[in-house]
Amino acid sequence: MTAVNPVLELRNVTKEFPGVRALDCVNIHVGRNEVVGLIGENGAGKSTLVKTLAGIHRIDEGELIFEGEPKSFRSPRDAFNHGLAMVFQEQSIIQTLTVAENIFLGREREFLRFGVIDKRAMNAAAKVELAKVHLDCDPAQKCARLDFAARQMVEIAKALSLDGRLDGDVVILLDEPTSVLERREIDLLFGIIRELKAKASIIFISHRLDEVLEVSDRVYVLRDGAVVHETTSSDASITGLHEHMVGRQLDHQYYRENKQRAAFGNPVLSVRDLSIDDEFSNLSFELAEGEILGLAGVVGSGREAFARCLGGLLPPSGGEVLIDGKPVRLNRPHQAVNSGFGFVPSERKSEGIVTGLSVAENMTLAAGERFSRLGFIRFEKERTECQSWIDRLQIRTPSSKTPMQSLSGGNQQKVVLSKWQIFGSKVAVLDHPTRGIDVGAKEDVYELIREMADQGVAIVLLGDTLEEVIGLSNRILVLRDGEVSASFDAPVGGKPDQLDLISKMV
Repeated sequence: MTAVNPVLELRNVTKEFPGVRALDCVNIHVGRNEVVGLIGENGAGKSTLVKTLAGIHRIDEGELIFEGEPKSFRSPRDAFNHGLAMVFQEQSIIQTLTVAENIFLGREREFLRFGVIDKRAMNAAAKVELAKVHLDCDPAQKCARLDFAARQMVEIAKALSLDGRLDGDVVILLDEPTSVLERREIDLLFGIIRELKAKASIIFISHRLDEVLEVSDRVYVLRDGAVVHETTSSDASITGLHEHMVGRQLDHQYYRENKQRAAFGNPVLSVRDLSIDDEFSNLSFELAEGEILGLAGVVGSGREAFARCLGGLLPPSGGEVLIDGKPVRLNRPHQAVNSGFGFVPSERKSEGIVTGLSVAENMTLAAGERFSRLGFIRFEKERTECQSWIDRLQIRTPSSKTPMQSLSGGNQQKVVLSKWQIFGSKVAVLDHPTRGIDVGAKEDVYELIREMADQGVAIVLLGDTLEEVIGLSNRILVLRDGEVSASFDAPVGGKPDQLDLISKMV
């Protein structure tokens, strides 16, 4: 397909990292005032492609054509100044700076008055950018005070600040911008994108295929670093796109309900009147070996705070938690881990992994004693164990020695999950374990969750969607305003309807 008035092109672009060809002779084009969707499994090359456009990676072979001329951006700042702005999948917000300082980071000279930054002028300008994303917050407050979704809107506002600043074309690169947003916020973002089309072009990456079809004009599918399919959104279907992404049809047992346990072992987790002031109060339940308990609720219902409490990140203000009938302390993460909890956080980059360490080091981080003797690490034992998990979970990595930062988001998440399997946690707290990963990687994660349950691990699950919570859980608790508003059994063949849950959530 030929774009009308192409503003951006990649011609036969190749990019290699040690042991990996991330992009393989990629050809794409983006027309003026067009939204182009970019999809593919984790590791397919999506993030590498947009990072190449944004000046983070240099092209090994091929050309980047912008506004009809070959370009080679030296840095993200260089790309930004030419008209390409990127909203990262893993946020680049600096939480110790204010909202306004983040929006205009690197552009402080625009607000200099007699050698001093005019904070009042900067805050006023930030207000204008925040209005574009309908975010009502004080531009002078620190970003650390905002929740994840609000920080994501600040990221988008920063990218949109290009609008009106340049005379030339503007291209916005959105890498998984909706992964932490509620439906209301997603609708708002899509409205912004439609408004922005009148004066900019957009590349939109999402693992949610329905969103890609809803907001995009055309879609490219990447697999193993190459473009394998291009289509208009009007001619595409979710099923067809999935098949092009993974090279196979979507498994009709997507949530592996045929492997859902009907009988459980002994009670392992008891929660009695657990509370955190201003978050949730008097939560009580029991969870048995091999049982999956889903938590449903809107943002602010208390479920995220409850998950972080079990992970030792938010100390309880009242109540108690027992493992195998024995009270445990949850004032620190190490206390939760030593008590038998494994916590998979929703913010993978900042809390789930150590990017500078290798895949193997991340996998064995919680179970170091198992791989040491007389104070020395037994590297061969560690390598053998980690390689077995890499093969079992189909983690795409050149080796177990590869730095975690080189892996895609979905493969990083598989490493995080394997860490708690290697450690031998009795209770796994999974806070949005499939956030930001594609449908193929999700299938692998669902398979692992079922395997964990079969091995007797008790699981507390906060799903990415209601459908996911219903499909995976044996039992579901609905939280509203910090309290349990309903409880549903969810056996195979007797799953509750989404509307049943929603009626108790709001």
